[in-house]
Amino acid sequence: MHTPHDPYVRVRGAREHNLRGVDVDIPRDVLVVFTGVSGSGKSSLAFGTIYAEAQRRYFESVAPYARRLIHQVGAPKVADIGGLPPAVSLQQRRSSPTSRSSVGTVTNLSNSLRMLFSRAGAYPPGAERLDSDSFSPNTAAGACPECHGLGRTHRTTQDLLVPDPSLSIREGAIAGWPGAWQGKNLRDILAALGYDVDRPWRELPAGQREWILFTDEQPVVTVHPVRDADRIQRPYQGTYMSARRYVLKTFSDSRSQTLRAKAERFLESAPCAVCGGTRLRPEALAVTFAGRTIAELAALPLGELAAILADHDGSETARVLTADLLARIAPVAELGLGYLSLDRPTPTLSAGELQRLRLATQLRSGLFGVVYVLDEPSAGLHPADTEALLTVLDRLKAAGNSVFVVEHHLDVVRGADWLVDVGPLAGEHGGRVLHSGPVAELEGVAESATARHLFARGGARPRDVRVPRGQVKVGPVTRHNLRGVTAEFPLGVLTAVTGVSGSGKSTLIGEVTGELPGVGRLVGVDQRPIGRTPRSNLATYTGLFDVVRKVFAGTDEARRRGYGVGRFSFNVAGGRCETCQGEGFVSVELLFLPSTYAPCPDCGGARYNPETLEVTHRGRSIAAVLDLTVEAAAEFFADTPAVARSLAALLDVGLGYLRLGQPATELSGGEAQRIKLASELQRVRRGHTLYLLDEPTTGLHPADVEVLMRQLHGLVDAGHTVVVVEHDMTVVAGADWVIDLGPGGGDAGGLVVAAGPPAAVARAAGSATAPHLARAFAPGALEPQGQ
Repeated sequence: MHTPHDPYVRVRGAREHNLRGVDVDIPRDVLVVFTGVSGSGKSSLAFGTIYAEAQRRYFESVAPYARRLIHQVGAPKVADIGGLPPAVSLQQRRSSPTSRSSVGTVTNLSNSLRMLFSRAGAYPPGAERLDSDSFSPNTAAGACPECHGLGRTHRTTQDLLVPDPSLSIREGAIAGWPGAWQGKNLRDILAALGYDVDRPWRELPAGQREWILFTDEQPVVTVHPVRDADRIQRPYQGTYMSARRYVLKTFSDSRSQTLRAKAERFLESAPCAVCGGTRLRPEALAVTFAGRTIAELAALPLGELAAILADHDGSETARVLTADLLARIAPVAELGLGYLSLDRPTPTLSAGELQRLRLATQLRSGLFGVVYVLDEPSAGLHPADTEALLTVLDRLKAAGNSVFVVEHHLDVVRGADWLVDVGPLAGEHGGRVLHSGPVAELEGVAESATARHLFARGGARPRDVRVPRGQVKVGPVTRHNLRGVTAEFPLGVLTAVTGVSGSGKSTLIGEVTGELPGVGRLVGVDQRPIGRTPRSNLATYTGLFDVVRKVFAGTDEARRRGYGVGRFSFNVAGGRCETCQGEGFVSVELLFLPSTYAPCPDCGGARYNPETLEVTHRGRSIAAVLDLTVEAAAEFFADTPAVARSLAALLDVGLGYLRLGQPATELSGGEAQRIKLASELQRVRRGHTLYLLDEPTTGLHPADVEVLMRQLHGLVDAGHTVVVVEHDMTVVAGADWVIDLGPGGGDAGGLVVAAGPPAAVARAAGSATAPHLARAFAPGALEPQGQ
């Protein structure tokens, strides 16, 4: 049959990141899975090349003025791509957390529900009809005037702001004030206003204390600073700001997460007294549908909401609008997210949940003829939910789309029509396409790490589990969907916490705190980014860069020139390139076109000025050292113990392919988590530590999971305790103890269904995890004599 379009996407000469001039033909209108070890180049091919080029071509057709408003990635390094349709990307990147973003806003379900209340709600007698905006807490028409639609009010008290009233203001009585020079300024201003800053706080008159802490006045006064012997300080005009005003302003306006967290310590948060936490005006809350307000319906799990809507029999308008809502809820429930409510804030969702919500929204969009590029849609999914995911991907394909998925989950890989395996290893040892074809044909590719795991025969034998030397008791916990749950975490062993998505796993381990008896030192290793700007990188986060700078400052050339350690930092003036302020790139403003980033014209991306780059250590400048991979740097610094220890820890968690200067913004959640783990591993540990890890295998190829698990078992063998929330059944099978939550998600979960060694939990009745865990063991291994 003649097809009007090329049935293949044909990539020629792809050189993005570590890709080595890749040529590959990928069929359209099928489910294609990209596999390979972490850092092999599969995301560079799927996202960095194919999706980036599709996006670039689409933007070429957009009016130049409109193009300025769209964030664009640069043109990928590729010679040519033929047969490329428009593309839609669904990545795991978190949107910036905002308290106004929720499940309802991400899926557009909130819009439909507001329309239902506006057009088909039951209004009080005589009340005028409201438009849909009046039911939104994010609009002026709908938001509660007291809390501005946030549902909570924040206030502060004298006890919070002044924890130790025996101190004077000069001694730091007002803990809510900023530190350093800003706090000194405020103290000097108070003294200039005539207040006694040397008298103990409790001895000041009540009226003065009230004014100092809570006034909204901002008087300006001339301050004559007390002269230090070695510096001249001139008088200046200072503006006073009360402690309450400073704390509230910092909490609402600061972009620094650290400053916001500090300000939050001085605030009490409570549900808004006017709207009761519903975030809406009284007029909107007076309207009901099926006997409930919009806030009550938005708080229900989607599965329950669907049941109420399906039972309601109202006007024709109501029938049309409820049918639309039910059609939108169906794909969300199908992806195993029926336990979420519309008002659940986005920042509380895992990256996997957020991506599946976007996937459900795409199912409703009805697009066809596009390429969907998905980044590990199985992340955070219990094996019981993976089948539903494959069904959804098949439906996208059946609607006439191509589905390209970057994935490590072997069940998803087995469900592919076509497999593109990239490798063989990570970084500069990867970047080649080892196989592009049907899944079964990968078995013959000797170099492929994926083949070794995908076609492995048999399974694990139950291991001799370690004997715990005590336990940490948690609970009873009543939070989210946990209701009076208690759990015991054994000490000195590796514990896996399992359960379907939304069963309460993260909530439970969140209750493990350093104050509990037996914990000792507590270290939580999550997937949050290690930094929010390109200035934060692997070397700066691990402390490795401090040692490297000392090495450069200790060279003969640096000493001769009088260069200290600060000269080799790209964050401070002196050694850095001032044109780009040490960023390595500059923003280029183009008339009628979007501003674009280009390498700095002066330093060419090196970040340092020419004089600094003239200082070398073993023939390499500081910029050249930042460009080394961890693996190459380990050889280069083999005889510098402090550097070698940090690099060895990074190699041990499988991050040898990352560059030392790789910006934090380019790292995946899994990479960020392993960098944090490596930072812990390099410490000289004293005493017992309890490590909490939330899905540490997310984003990891099975070959990398083996490397990670060796490290975690090593921590336990060294006398520590490790607790992981995990969906990978090979990891669970290798644990000493399993706590399984469920039986379902949301209101159907929140109970400890089973607890015990993996082999025992694999036989537990009523556990959604048990049948999948049993499959991770070798056939016959779970018979009674097998234990």
